[in-house]
Amino acid sequence: QVQLVESGGGLVQAGGPLRLSCAASGRTFSRLVMGWFRQAPGKEREFVATISWYGSSTDYADPVKGRFTVSRSNAKNTVYLQMNSLKPEDTAVYYCAARSGPNSTGRLGREYDYWGQGTQVTVSS
Repeated sequence: QVQLVESGGGLVQAGGPLRLSCAASGRTFSRLVMGWFRQAPGKEREFVATISWYGSSTDYADPVKGRFTVSRSNAKNTVYLQMNSLKPEDTAVYYCAARSGPNSTGRLGREYDYWGQGTQVTVSS
């Protein structure tokens, strides 16, 4: 079992930065592929970013490519999402997710085994 706890959400003005963190416990973190997803009000959950076991492979959704950066510290059992140049359309609840098994990044929520409780990000215009 893996427990995931997100932090770092909040209210930020458009154009500003924000960094989310997700602390994991309960399993060898370096053997987990990690992902970030988000869900805006009235919309389906969508993929944001993912990172492989040691960070050698990352993948991003087109709307955030070039603005968001996913990284991880296996020493701290933590994955990060650095969000720059935020836009009002980035407003959503952001979820951290983890998947065990092969070291391959994934964009589909159903590929992930564990989820955090989410953290709200609100971008004002």
